[in-house]
Amino acid sequence: MHELSMAQGIINAVLDTAEANNATEVTEVTVEVGRLAMINPEQLQFILGVLIENTIMEDAKINFEEIPAEIKCYDCNFQGNAILDDSDHYAPLVKCPKCDSLSVETLDGKDIVVKNIVIEKPDNI
Repeated sequence: MHELSMAQGIINAVLDTAEANNATEVTEVTVEVGRLAMINPEQLQFILGVLIENTIMEDAKINFEEIPAEIKCYDCNFQGNAILDDSDHYAPLVKCPKCDSLSVETLDGKDIVVKNIVIEKPDNI
C-alpha cells in the first residue's frame, strides 16, 4: 500500500516542522499531490486520519491541492499541461494536447509536497 508510506512521510515532515517551531498543535496542513504521483487521494486522506490520532495533528484540517501534469513534447515542442488517459490509475498515458504524441518529458506533477503548515504556539514563546 503506497499510500501508507506516503501518509507516514507527510506526518513525519509536519511533526518535525511543528516540533522545530515549538508548536502545541497543528491546525491545518496543505499537501500538493501531483496528478502523476500514483496516489489515491481518498485512501491517503483515510490513512492520514488514522495515523494522526493522539498526535498534535489530531484535529488538523488537511487540504489537498492537485498539481496538473506539465510536459514538454519532443515532437512539436509544446510545453504545458498534458492530456492524461486515466483508464489505468496506476500507469496513466501522458499525451501532448497539441499533437497527441506520447514522446514527452514530464516537467511537473509527479511529486507530493507539504506546502503549508498552520500551527499554534504557546503564548510564552
